[in-house]
Amino acid sequence: MINRLTSSLDFQSQALTLRSERQRLIASNIANADTPGYVARDFNFAQALQQAGGGGRSGFRLAENAALAADGRARAGGEPRLNYAAPAQTNLDGNSVDMDRERASFVDNALKYESTLRFISSTVKNTLDAIKSHNQ
Repeated sequence: MINRLTSSLDFQSQALTLRSERQRLIASNIANADTPGYVARDFNFAQALQQAGGGGRSGFRLAENAALAADGRARAGGEPRLNYAAPAQTNLDGNSVDMDRERASFVDNALKYESTLRFISSTVKNTLDAIKSHNQ
């Protein structure tokens, strides 16, 4: 019985964890906007979430090595791969951070993070209400 209650939240908790990791990654890109030679990184959220749902893992640790594929596929361990962001225009210092893109991604991800939190909150509230009404 308890497995049914927790399984409904597993998907949302995995999405929340991935959103948090993506927010950290975007913040890192913004923080390094003036670092010469820094290459902006990101991962494909939809693919990472699909793999997380299929693999049944609740914890994520992003792979950060130099030989990353551009397709965003996960490693054998189920971890999403980080992709290099393509620069919108070339810079003399080799930095590929596009502040407009990063700001937009940051706000978009923050809104989706908040909506996931609200969904989890309403699911828990509805479940508690159902349990309370059944006991009365």
